[in-house]
Amino acid sequence: MSNTEATRYEVRQGAAWITLNRPDNRNALSAVLVNELADHIAAATADPAARCIVITGAGPAFCAGADLKNPPGSATEGRKAVGLPDILQTMMNGDKPVIAAVNGAAFAGGLGLVGAADIVITVDDAPFSFSEVRIGVIPAVISVVCLPKLGRHHGMKLILTGERFSGTQAVAMGFAHRAVPADQLVAAVQEEVDMLRLGGPNALAECKKLVRTIPTLSESEAFTVAGQWSRRMFMTPEAAEGMAAFREKRKPSWVESK
Repeated sequence: MSNTEATRYEVRQGAAWITLNRPDNRNALSAVLVNELADHIAAATADPAARCIVITGAGPAFCAGADLKNPPGSATEGRKAVGLPDILQTMMNGDKPVIAAVNGAAFAGGLGLVGAADIVITVDDAPFSFSEVRIGVIPAVISVVCLPKLGRHHGMKLILTGERFSGTQAVAMGFAHRAVPADQLVAAVQEEVDMLRLGGPNALAECKKLVRTIPTLSESEAFTVAGQWSRRMFMTPEAAEGMAAFREKRKPSWVESK
């Protein structure tokens, strides 16, 4: 386990758990916290023992949004500044699946972390809110990752009003995948981790790219790109191992024996 000023990092049972660790200010996104988050995501990406990344919060909140006294995007001692857009793009475009384990309140910029995650498991009564409008600003940056999930219909109302909605409602609107009681959150996240561990590491990385790429193409372009992609994947060593394991009725090499 690695503990720093604003975050905790631990690899366990196939996942790198990154915990936002400033419960005193509801895990607000300060420059220090965001810079550490970037470092931990890089460490998890480079660690073969971490098949995926889990981001969660310490205390009663997941993330209350930007720290207005020390916002992200500021340089900290010994390194250049990392902004929230950098983090969101890294989460989306990185090779490893990212799970948001929403343990409590997720407001404003905290919803950006939820929107950028590949899989979202939330506490059922966790409050969510695009609260920016109530202090006279807008959720500009996080709209890039949140609106594709919420759509214009839900997004317009929630962003205009800043009203709160629950984890259960987030699932109904397509913003989260699963809502569970608080005491079941870790187990529910581990179920997702265990499923991800069954997939080939290269295949998981390519699946992330596939899902983000194909919807941006025209139908004819999509079929052309998908066909080329499929042929390329079938020629990889990982595919050869996976198909051999299927024929031989054994687990592929990337699945650990228990």
